[in-house]
Amino acid sequence: MATRRKFLKNISLAPASLMIPTALAATSSVNETYTQGLVISTWDFGDLGNRKAWEILAGNGRALDAVEQGVKVVEDDPDTMTVGLNSYPDRDGIVTLDACIMDEKGYAGSVSALERIKNPISVARKVMEDTPHVMLVGKGAQQFALSKGFKLEKQERSPRADQAWKEWLKKSEYKPIINVEMHDTIGMIAMDKKGDICGACTTSGLAFKLHGRVGDSPIIGAGMYVDNEVGGAAATGVGEYVLKTLGSFLIVELMRNGMSPQQACKEAVMRITQKYPYKDVQVGFIAMNKAGETGAYSIQAGFVYSECRAGTFTKNNAQSFL
Repeated sequence: MATRRKFLKNISLAPASLMIPTALAATSSVNETYTQGLVISTWDFGDLGNRKAWEILAGNGRALDAVEQGVKVVEDDPDTMTVGLNSYPDRDGIVTLDACIMDEKGYAGSVSALERIKNPISVARKVMEDTPHVMLVGKGAQQFALSKGFKLEKQERSPRADQAWKEWLKKSEYKPIINVEMHDTIGMIAMDKKGDICGACTTSGLAFKLHGRVGDSPIIGAGMYVDNEVGGAAATGVGEYVLKTLGSFLIVELMRNGMSPQQACKEAVMRITQKYPYKDVQVGFIAMNKAGETGAYSIQAGFVYSECRAGTFTKNNAQSFL
């Protein structure tokens, strides 16, 4: 039987190529395999954000600027009812917003339960760049935003959101409807021409939620996660299920260990379906690796994700468990 000393000696003499993790070895030539710019985001409204993100990438901009500006377009869209101040309120009639952002160096910023501030993704970036913290919540997040020059918007619901809330109050029944705009987050991952990957995620959370509820979207590792050596991932759907499995972090780690983005997204969904009731639940994931490969997978059919590859825009139906 070989001794421990002999075993370690054999390892030290092994060719260096055999000691590189599969995922990292496969992506070491990223600057040769894909440097034209790439963006992937959740849902069909992600296409709006992708177009803005591509403007930045096409001008040799940084992936961090691309994801921030890209999701801001969706935050500002009056027709999107699950992202930004136009969204469905909680059961008390209050719109609260969550967002997070992460750069290629591993720095991150996040805000949660933010009220009356127009662009939570930009506040999250300020948390990342201007504080030693990662996450600010509630009144503290709002006070910080005001200190950075953000304006306090009027505390009023949009006409569509107000009508939906008043209709909901008739029964006060909390039952999210699969793939109907009740829990649709925008998560975005982008790679710039330097091969750097950054991510962003922003949402108003579940419609008619308990006041103070926080889902996965502002949580680094749950709603979104990036490791520039490997890739990035983002989630959408019922956040409680993503929180309990840290889906985005899981996907990045699976890619680190050799899985493709598609395989990793599927495995993250499988972790949920193996542990929790899923019949009436939708969760979807998107992912990108350093080689420019992308993937998406969801529990229920109907999850659409948007992609921009070197200026070509597509909307795709994700593969699903059901």
